[in-house]
Amino acid sequence: MSVTKEIVTERLKTVNGPDFTGNIVDLGMVSEIFIADSKVFFSITVPAARAQEMEPLRAAAERVVKAIPGVAGAVVALTAEKKGGGMEAPVASRPAPRPAPPAAPGGPRPAPHTPAPHAPASQSSGKRGVPGIEAIIAVASGKGGVGKSTTAVNIALGLAANGLRVGVLDADIYGPSMPRLLNIHGRPQTVDGKILKPMESYGLKVMSMGFLVDEETPMIWRGPMVMSALTQMLREVEWGRLDVLVVDMPPGTGDAQLTMAQQVPLAGAVIVSTPQDLALIDARKGLNMFKKVDVPLLGIVENMSYFIAPDTGKRYDIFGHGGARREAERLGVTFLGEVPLEMGIRESSDEGAPVVASKPDSAEAKIYRGIASKVWDRVNEERGAAEAAVPNIVFE
Repeated sequence: MSVTKEIVTERLKTVNGPDFTGNIVDLGMVSEIFIADSKVFFSITVPAARAQEMEPLRAAAERVVKAIPGVAGAVVALTAEKKGGGMEAPVASRPAPRPAPPAAPGGPRPAPHTPAPHAPASQSSGKRGVPGIEAIIAVASGKGGVGKSTTAVNIALGLAANGLRVGVLDADIYGPSMPRLLNIHGRPQTVDGKILKPMESYGLKVMSMGFLVDEETPMIWRGPMVMSALTQMLREVEWGRLDVLVVDMPPGTGDAQLTMAQQVPLAGAVIVSTPQDLALIDARKGLNMFKKVDVPLLGIVENMSYFIAPDTGKRYDIFGHGGARREAERLGVTFLGEVPLEMGIRESSDEGAPVVASKPDSAEAKIYRGIASKVWDRVNEERGAAEAAVPNIVFE
């Protein structure tokens, strides 16, 4: 039996709306329904103030869809709609530092409070962390085509080579890259039919929409559906204990990127750019987006920085050179390193054998490991700055 949107819609009409008024379809609560590989994806929009109590409604919708003959699975998420149409959480404003109150004679007094340049997201805005994951970092770019995903996976492998427990979340719903980059095939298993088990490759735990739908299946989702899928892939996955989760962000600075930055407790962001001015203009947009939502900027990577001719050894700056370094210096952001335009990086990525894993002794692998070390140093610097910003009780 072929599963169609019409069949799914009719079954969903049997699910009562809130307070048993009407059904969720006629009440306009069901988003566009997407079907791929006999799996059904949709979200249910509910009032933001009642989102937590609507879980039974979501579960009921999921049950009736899974009961349809021919349905292999269902991904159903709640979307809380706020007044004004904004799906993202509001950015928490930072209170202005207040002068310390005078100390009582012989008693304790608060030490002066100096705000850190960036506090961790979980502290500065109350963002909910992911159990078992110590730090989440985003690898982003202002535009596509700059090698962001290749950089992200090699940074993740570099962090793992440096002894850390690492996971990768492929947050690019429309163009997931991790299945190909890491040569992972098949579908993830579930725990009790609810929580997904991440796939594994080269010692990394990985989750991607590319594991749930075929590579050639187009994803034609609107913002709420994208955010629902990202939330599930982040919070409904059995990651276990990780030192760091690397999030390969979608390119650009749209709703998905902004909402991820606002709602996920990011320890920091890495911006990937090529040297030319056009790419740097877009990279600035990404930098400014993270600044506005108080996500620490861990640094900038200049990808495709230069080309070494294999026959002569002569260096060519095909896209210019040093633009990202100069931009980092101008903005006071750490410059993490230059990655050359190297045929071997492209070939190994296409083969699903990233250079850090397949050629660990190569010059390119050493560059990525060096970048990974700088990224982790920056994460620890931000942690230290945040801890130093916490008021201490001093006894005199």
